[in-house]
Order: sequence, then C-alpha cells, then structure tokens
Amino acid sequence: MNISNLLKGEISQKDLLNYYNATIIYEELPDDIQGLVFNYDCIFFILINKCLSYYMKKKTILHELAHIELCQLEQSNKDLFALYTKEYEDEADIYVKKILSNLKEDVL
Repeated sequence: MNISNLLKGEISQKDLLNYYNATIIYEELPDDIQGLVFNYDCIFFILINKCLSYYMKKKTILHELAHIELCQLEQSNKDLFALYTKEYEDEADIYVKKILSNLKEDVL
C-alpha cells in the first residue's frame, strides 16, 4: 500500500493513513510552511497549513506521505537531520514527481 495506490484510486486516503497509522491536522502555520510530518508515540502526525488552496493541500499531503514512505523520519541519527533537511525535501519531491510521471505513462 503506497501513494501510487492512492493516486490510482485503488485505495482511499483514509486507507493509506490507517496503513501508516497517520492522521492529518489542518493548522494555521507560518506562511513559509506548507506542511510537516512528525512521529509521536508511534503515530505520524501530518500538519497542513489550512491557509493553502485545495490543490496545494493535496500536493502537500502527498509530499508529507512521501517522507513517511521513504522512511526519512526513521533515520538513525536524529541530531544530523537538520543538516540534511534540503536533501530530504528534494528526495520527497522527486519521489512524488516520479510516481505522477509513472501514472501519466500508464494512462498513455
């Protein structure tokens, strides 16, 4: 079960969130933060800036789910996470773009 299944309509967003033991919370966040994800007590909390447009909320949810699928929150040395933030963000973006590209190829 993954983002690809969600985008193909094979599963619902609720199914994927249940699979990952994740929940989405819409909050007022600073303008420069679209969303974030963190793990607390074995639950993934995805915070989405409630000021975003519908499309940007969906895009941000996919991006935050990518962080979960790529196991970026489980990396072993949490102290070094801040040093690799840009790399993790880029990796999540590339992952989602690749899935979307594969879906377009499947349709064609």
